[in-house]
Amino acid sequence: MRRPYVAPCRFRVAPTLPIKRNFMKILHVASEVTPFAKTGGLADVVGSLPVALQHLGHEVRIITPCHPSVEAAGMSIRKGRKNIEILLDGVPKRGGLRVGDLAGVPVYFIENKEYFSREPLYGTGCGEYPDNPSRFAFFCRTALDLCKRLDFRPDIIHCHDWQSALIPLLLRTELRNDLFYGRAAIVYTIHNLAYQGLFPKDSLTRMGLDESCFGVDGVEYYGSVNLMKGGILAADLVTTVSPTYCREILSQEQGCGLDGVLRRRERDLLGIINGIDTVRWNPETDQNLPKNYSFASLTGKRVVKRELRSELGLEQREAPLLGMVSRIVDQKGFDLLVELLPRLEAADLDLVVLGSGDERYLRALTEAGKRCGRIKLCTGSFNDPLAHRIYAGSDIFLMPSLYEPCGLGQLIALRYGAVPVVRHTGGLADTVIDVEQRGGAGFVFEEYSAQPFWGAIQRALELYGNPEKWKKLVRRGMSLDVSWDASAREYEALYMGAQSHRRREP
Repeated sequence: MRRPYVAPCRFRVAPTLPIKRNFMKILHVASEVTPFAKTGGLADVVGSLPVALQHLGHEVRIITPCHPSVEAAGMSIRKGRKNIEILLDGVPKRGGLRVGDLAGVPVYFIENKEYFSREPLYGTGCGEYPDNPSRFAFFCRTALDLCKRLDFRPDIIHCHDWQSALIPLLLRTELRNDLFYGRAAIVYTIHNLAYQGLFPKDSLTRMGLDESCFGVDGVEYYGSVNLMKGGILAADLVTTVSPTYCREILSQEQGCGLDGVLRRRERDLLGIINGIDTVRWNPETDQNLPKNYSFASLTGKRVVKRELRSELGLEQREAPLLGMVSRIVDQKGFDLLVELLPRLEAADLDLVVLGSGDERYLRALTEAGKRCGRIKLCTGSFNDPLAHRIYAGSDIFLMPSLYEPCGLGQLIALRYGAVPVVRHTGGLADTVIDVEQRGGAGFVFEEYSAQPFWGAIQRALELYGNPEKWKKLVRRGMSLDVSWDASAREYEALYMGAQSHRRREP
């Protein structure tokens, strides 16, 4: 069950009083948006929240780079009439425009083949692209220029993660007297504090920033440039993607070196839990499934499980199927999973993992699959239709994360009737309550180590052995509200507060 988020008093409105609606022009700026480009949960949020806000009556726009995957998304994209030219480090850089639509929300794609015609989006296995400062400085500057060309005067500019963090800084420095943006309040969301946009000091020039930006109140970070730090300090309000993660990152242990900066902004730091797109993620209508199913009738879920086993070459048998859809990295708890592989191989269960990431974990999972034949790793380019079938076909969904800002996998799993086994951290703590507590719909462990994780899996397997109790648990999870409805209204209230809380010149 989703725990209620309580906003600070200055934004709270008594539910019994009539709410004066203030319809706003809202601009979202992000480096990836589902279904056009995705590396993680950031894309899912920006692919859903603007739509939910537009449904509330606001006028919403999205600006994002035109990555190669935009064309591959199979959606109608037309060439825009606007062309953009900006100076970057004294050199004129030109950009084109493509225009698309996301459930009624206009999406503007910034074109530049030099900067955005590449995959992966931010770097390779050898590290980040060395020209990332220039790439995303171009993106941020063209996004602000495009608003003027479109004559879209936003009341709220909502920036996401380090790739758009330059926008708050520009609006507080170079553009602080620009009347076009005079009424705009800036909201900055941290989706994952571990990725901060850290670059050498000489990148300041490449981004066209004045030396005055390099200081304790700017982007300076131990002699380097930290774009996320600049965004945090320059924004009017800062949000994270869950209340628990919001508290966690104020600590030295989880602050990733920015806990001191965040404590400076603690009064203006809030956590709002993510939702999921319940139209896209709906087992009753999902076209990626061989058979649909619902809360009322779970027969189709058994069909999906059987077909998934056949698709992946697993033996057809009456055993629990455990699923994971994740980046295969330390953060997601794969060190714990690999430590448990001997026990998982010996247990009467099947495990399916979809994702890519750290070579040592991929190798360990591949070797385990060869040994016992009941562990299947699906890697390579992300397979979205298969992801849908894994959520639907799994009985139990594993998320043993070291830390998890919000997590969407557990929300999708609940929606599809896959009971989550999670660690009590970040957004997982806010969205999954243990079955031993009232209203609980999952299995939760606290300590980050293999034995408690295994204990939670064992508890799940034991309850799975009681079909009637298990079916009740599945239905309890499927009945929870994991949509954007409540969260979008929280953002709406936050935006209204941000407008009156606009920070002036530094």
